[in-house]
Amino acid sequence: MSFEVITPFLKPIKHLLDAETVSEIMVNPDSSIWIEEGGHIQHLPDIRFDEGALQTGLEVIANRFGKKLDADSPILNLRLPDGSRMAAMIPPVVNPRPLMTIRKFTSRNFTLADLIRVQMLTDEQAIMLTQAVCEGQNILIAGGTGSGKSTLLGTLADAIPEEERILLIEDTAELHIRKPHIVSTESQVDTHRDKVTFDDLLKAVLRHRPDRIIVGEVRGPEARTLLDAMNTGHRGTLATIHASSAHESVRRLASLASRSSANLQLDVAEEDVKRCIDLVVYISRHQGRRRVEDVLQVQRPA
Repeated sequence: MSFEVITPFLKPIKHLLDAETVSEIMVNPDSSIWIEEGGHIQHLPDIRFDEGALQTGLEVIANRFGKKLDADSPILNLRLPDGSRMAAMIPPVVNPRPLMTIRKFTSRNFTLADLIRVQMLTDEQAIMLTQAVCEGQNILIAGGTGSGKSTLLGTLADAIPEEERILLIEDTAELHIRKPHIVSTESQVDTHRDKVTFDDLLKAVLRHRPDRIIVGEVRGPEARTLLDAMNTGHRGTLATIHASSAHESVRRLASLASRSSANLQLDVAEEDVKRCIDLVVYISRHQGRRRVEDVLQVQRPA
């Protein structure tokens, strides 16, 4: 099991790591422990780490994964073998004790039928989005943290034809795309070499003949490169972005693109977004329930 490599150092939460219903485990610097289960956040006051035990365990785990965690390098990000993510910070950037979050990877077996069954989207929305993927439309999936953007993206990717070459770009790998011709890339996080950015990766993969580009999350200079790629013939792109509505996601993507290009005005960037994005899917999360709230057909500028 994936968590076997870390459970000896995190014994107080071993049962939470093993529990299939727990999707996220959060240990705060005040030593309080919280989980997300069934879409709901819960405090677990009866579970505690002994003084110093969590920091010692995190330092050993970092070492096991070839990383460094100490006062000079107090931030740790790593991916476990199954794709689950561990993020941690230790003093002096947090106090008085470490902060740790483990997001368990639970979405890889989800299908579109599963999402319909839990009412994340309707049959009509599923048919429309599947058709859009088959037709090679560029789709932006927007929502807040934990809203299910990656889960929906992964299931929509099932509609990509088997023979098409997919280039996947992520910060920390968590998407599971069930296609035979896929190349996954990941920007380096917390290494002791020069950082490889999202934008570096995107520029690089464009040289490798992608039929489809999938971007785990657009949040920086890669927005400009992605718009350029879509505007020059790269169709069928799937990407996610943090935003509070479908319309706001268009403005946010334009804002990210304009920030990375001194000569690009925001209104021009917004027109570029509207020329290349066909659909925006907005997912909301309320009281633990995730659902597709809006599917926006982007209107091309005159």
